[in-house]
Amino acid sequence: MISSENTPTVSELIASGHANMADFIAANAWEIPTHTAIVMADREVSYAEFHDLVDRVAVGLQDDGFTVGDIAAIAAESSIEYLAAYMGVLRCGGAVAPLPVSVTPEAFALMVADCGASHVFTDGKFPDLINALAGENQPRIVFFGKPAGGADFGEWAGEQGCAPTPVSVGRDNWFNIIYSSGTTGTPKGIVQSHGMRWRHVSRGAAYLMDRSSVALASTPLYSNTTLVTVLPMLATGGTVILMPKFDALQFLQLCEKHQVTHAMLVPVQYRRILNLPEFDTFDLSAFKLKLCTSAAFSAELKAEVLERWPGGVIELYGMTEGGGSCMLAAHTYPDKLHTVGKPADGHDIRIIDENGQQLPPGATGEIVGRSSSMMEKYLNQPEKTRETEWIDPEGHRFIRTGDLGRFDDDGFLILSGRKKDMINSGGFNIYPSDLEAVLDEHESVLEVAVVGKTSEQWGETPVAYVVLKGGAALTPEDLRSWANNRLGKNQRISEVHFVQALPRSAIGKVQKRELGGRDRQISQA
Repeated sequence: MISSENTPTVSELIASGHANMADFIAANAWEIPTHTAIVMADREVSYAEFHDLVDRVAVGLQDDGFTVGDIAAIAAESSIEYLAAYMGVLRCGGAVAPLPVSVTPEAFALMVADCGASHVFTDGKFPDLINALAGENQPRIVFFGKPAGGADFGEWAGEQGCAPTPVSVGRDNWFNIIYSSGTTGTPKGIVQSHGMRWRHVSRGAAYLMDRSSVALASTPLYSNTTLVTVLPMLATGGTVILMPKFDALQFLQLCEKHQVTHAMLVPVQYRRILNLPEFDTFDLSAFKLKLCTSAAFSAELKAEVLERWPGGVIELYGMTEGGGSCMLAAHTYPDKLHTVGKPADGHDIRIIDENGQQLPPGATGEIVGRSSSMMEKYLNQPEKTRETEWIDPEGHRFIRTGDLGRFDDDGFLILSGRKKDMINSGGFNIYPSDLEAVLDEHESVLEVAVVGKTSEQWGETPVAYVVLKGGAALTPEDLRSWANNRLGKNQRISEVHFVQALPRSAIGKVQKRELGGRDRQISQA
């Protein structure tokens, strides 16, 4: 139930400097009740309808005894109900654990137990995950559809038009817990506060978002990548189009149909979309801004996006853990496409060596960052939290990225790869990104990943895994010779392997550990 007397406007919420994300839904429901909030397939809900759905979730939770500081998990594909559950938990003052659904049942059960979720919302599409929660401490399972077991969402939630008991949350209250993929070891729960998320919400204007904007979300809602655009779009009062499973052709169809103005995509999605023969036949003229994050975005691909796709392009470099972020407005700095831009306003990024000593401009080392957008901690893992922190001489806390890079003379950050991926060959440090950049220049190369493998002669040596463009006539040895003629003596690639595709996570990051890594012996290089 919306009351004009006690509902702040969106402008008032922005001016306050802090607000619960769910309050923006209420404000938009009062100011623009019939405006479309979310669209999925042939279904759409207005802000008034979405607000009511959020209230129903909150009432259902409060009826179960859910209160400020409690945690609820979500394991489902993107949907209107997913976002309603998310906002409903926040409206109760709780924190959301949006869990990846591509993990093993064992890893999933570990995450649920680790965060202590009292409820798990699911769409019934992942029974193996839900079945792994059996036991006396099993949380309450709420199904978005008709359940095989557990509570039905429609019957469990409050009645239409109901209103939850108001709660108050501060900047330090937990907003969400985002987990690592959990493919190896114990998954890490990254705790993010309302204060951290506020920074994302308040960026709407900087991203050219307003109530006429339409964002297409084609990456999973459990990913921080997706939330970077979905949250400010809903706060601003724009429209979010949900795409549960990415398909390049369908993406373009939806963009044209809904006159999409914004999209957050990972590099592999850009490549698949641009490779479609039909790409240039679609009307994408409504686009204001496209964003990219989560994986390496090559200069060549950025240039192609700028040339062929209307609207600006912003690359965001950072971590789910927060810390320092960089931003590259590629349309403004076309001569800096090989970089990830400059530190965002209020972000302090430095380069340190292996001993934790700060390095001068131009030197390559580990990237550390500090800002108001920093995780609170890794849940229940104080040692891991300490490992990811760097404290400067003045006692300020920074987050280690694990990435290597350097600043150029203009203050733009150039990445060199992951610290753990750096190859030491014959005593020389080799950065895989340098080799990948050279291989990317070959006209027949579509994608490439370079990893280090054990060598009896050199200790480690670079090996390249390459996806070729269709119709390419090339042998691995031809490509290896071509690349080595352009690389330094100490950078030479020992092997080239052609593969159909590079292994990737659900969010598009190349999983280099699946390419073999250092566990494979190479007798000669």
